[in-house]
Amino acid sequence: MTKTTLVIVPCGSSKVWSKNPSAGPTIARDAYVGSPFMVNRRYAECVGDQWLILSAKHGFIDPDFVLPGPYEVTFKKKSSGPIDLETLSQQIKDRRLATFDEVIGLGGKKYRQAIETAFEGTEVDLQFPFAGLPIGKAMQAAKRAAENANTGDG
Repeated sequence: MTKTTLVIVPCGSSKVWSKNPSAGPTIARDAYVGSPFMVNRRYAECVGDQWLILSAKHGFIDPDFVLPGPYEVTFKKKSSGPIDLETLSQQIKDRRLATFDEVIGLGGKKYRQAIETAFEGTEVDLQFPFAGLPIGKAMQAAKRAAENANTGDG
């Protein structure tokens, strides 16, 4: 039986509305426009069977989820009102995300903590291939891994 892989990409602080305030509602895959998101998205599309975005405001969202407009919420600042871990855990159950064999989490320490806590008590094999790397090195590694996956060398 083939292993199924879900890749979870962190959202980004750079959003389409900062460049184009009149953009209006935008699907998530196009709303986040920063380099880290773009590199992680590419990695997820090359490596995963499915990918989701972990939004500090909305939780686990599909790439086609429509974001109504700009927001500034981050796991790094509790005062910004990030989604709580109980809700993330409930999303795992509701969306049957624990049915994947492997979940690859991308992003920094706060995203890793949120993913680990949300998947606690499940049988999923959690992987954080770029954990502990400075952002520049993590981006290089993700870019390389995506290229290798595309050429069949990975």
